[in-house]
Amino acid sequence: MGQLMGFLNIEKKNQKERNPLKRTKDWHEYREAMPETEVREQAARCMDCGTPYCQIGTVLNRGTSGCPIHNLIPEWNDLVYHGLWKEAYDRLAKTNNFPEFTSKACPAPCEGSCTAGFISDPVSIKSIERAIIDRAFEEGWVVPKPPLRRTGKKIAVIGSGPAGMACADQLNKIGHTVTVFERSDRAGGLLMYGIPSMKIEKNVVDRRIHLLESEGIVFKTGVDVGRDITESELKENFDAIVLCTGAGKHRDVPIEGRDLKGILPAMDYLTASNRHLLYRESLKPDFDASGKRVIVIGGGDTGEDCVATAVRQGCKSVVQFGKHGRLPGQRTAANPWPENPRVFSVDYAYEEAEELFGKDPREYYVETKKFIGDASGHVQSLLTGSFKSETEEQKEWGADMVLIAIGFRGAEDRLFDDFKIEKDPDGRVIRADERNYQTSREGIFAAGDARRGATLIVWAIEEGRKAAAAVDLYLDQKLSLLNG
Repeated sequence: MGQLMGFLNIEKKNQKERNPLKRTKDWHEYREAMPETEVREQAARCMDCGTPYCQIGTVLNRGTSGCPIHNLIPEWNDLVYHGLWKEAYDRLAKTNNFPEFTSKACPAPCEGSCTAGFISDPVSIKSIERAIIDRAFEEGWVVPKPPLRRTGKKIAVIGSGPAGMACADQLNKIGHTVTVFERSDRAGGLLMYGIPSMKIEKNVVDRRIHLLESEGIVFKTGVDVGRDITESELKENFDAIVLCTGAGKHRDVPIEGRDLKGILPAMDYLTASNRHLLYRESLKPDFDASGKRVIVIGGGDTGEDCVATAVRQGCKSVVQFGKHGRLPGQRTAANPWPENPRVFSVDYAYEEAEELFGKDPREYYVETKKFIGDASGHVQSLLTGSFKSETEEQKEWGADMVLIAIGFRGAEDRLFDDFKIEKDPDGRVIRADERNYQTSREGIFAAGDARRGATLIVWAIEEGRKAAAAVDLYLDQKLSLLNG
């Protein structure tokens, strides 16, 4: 497997990133493809470790460890090392419906649990994965493959994000007829409107949607299930229904001044920005960061994407508040391998903001206490305290735009109320366990963030794949009962 001692003798390299200042002038992806010779050299670092922890796909200490879709990583690394690119793509496609998404937007927990990373730097798995899928599209290996026969069974999938698309793809491969209903005007869910183009350009999403359509999947956009089509109509026309609506109900900060103008949920802001780029729609003033002092509340990936978007819109300044402290520079005893490493890093948005403004935009242990407005009812500053200090240390920050990115509270209520499906206090569908994914209503299943809670794209794909298998088993058992 690879080169003997390659993980020690070959220096780890990742995809190069475009110049931080130059890339803030456009909305193209910030990473560049790695040359073939370099990719094969990086693949040579993969060791024959016996137990590939990169594939385990589990949760350790509340963090994802290994690949949830159980990619055959050592196998396709070895094939790449030997120049067998088509075979490497075939291995990758066995477990991953959409490598072009995961190789761009996944935080790569596989690398965090890579065995080589126990004593050296982990293998550059994400960069190699991107090289494989890029090569597959360039060579024309990714082509529509409609099923040879149809079963006569029809399934409705509600939601066209990664969980919904993966579920639809798997069911269609079996031969079932699948219709995907999407409330928005374009398919793709968060891949289309929630993730900025700097991570995934939208033609990449469209390309996959067109492939799925060519294989027989029907996408019906602009359809709000429960209003435009009722539950009874779906039950009458489909043999099973899968709810993959995501966890779109955002968390808020119910503090004084929250009703001031200029304070927005992060996802509303990112969606408006993506729509502006796709359709050349004019941005409403509240969604345009140009010339503004921007504060992002929330230290996660969505907050980081808000920072990068505000920088590209030409903000005057940007600061990101986090409730936790700065992560350590290396693993601590409380975060051993193969847990996902919780270590400090300077990701793309922070690198850009630091280059532009001379300072990392992140502030730690910040608790927002109050929003202060001007005479017109628009936010002009924030009053904050500290999550760390026992004494009340208050500070006032000037702000013209505030973006709230503190996570999500689960699936939106209305659709699940319409379907009479219960949710737990965290907004997740209950009774849809990992064995059958069926809700309390027979023939209605749930998968993705709606079932699991907001999480990684790889978990969404895995959820969609497993839900599809559960639906197929349900239909088989139902047919067996009918046949006596």
